[in-house]
Amino acid sequence: QVQLVESGGGLVQAGGSLRLSCAASGRTFSTYAMAWFHQAPGKEREFVAAISWSIGSTYYADSVKGRFTISRDNAKNTVYLQMNSLKPEDTAVYYCAAAPSGPSAWYEAYEYDYWGQGTQVTVSS
Repeated sequence: QVQLVESGGGLVQAGGSLRLSCAASGRTFSTYAMAWFHQAPGKEREFVAAISWSIGSTYYADSVKGRFTISRDNAKNTVYLQMNSLKPEDTAVYYCAAAPSGPSAWYEAYEYDYWGQGTQVTVSS
């Protein structure tokens, strides 16, 4: 069982930066694949980024490549999402997710068993 709590969301102007954090409970955090998804009003939840549990391989949606960076600190049971050069279209609720084994499809929400409550990110133009 893993519990996830996101933090770090807020209001920022276009071009600004935010760093989201996801604190996980559970002794086996280091063996979980972790990901970030976002959901804008009226839209489906979409994949943003993921990181493997073993060698830290990372995966990104095309829309955030070069702007966002996912990382993890297994000693702190925390995964991060550094978001730079933010755009108004990045506005959404951001969710942290965990999968107990390496997903076959990193970008699919159904691959992840555990979810946080979400944190709002609003980018003003």
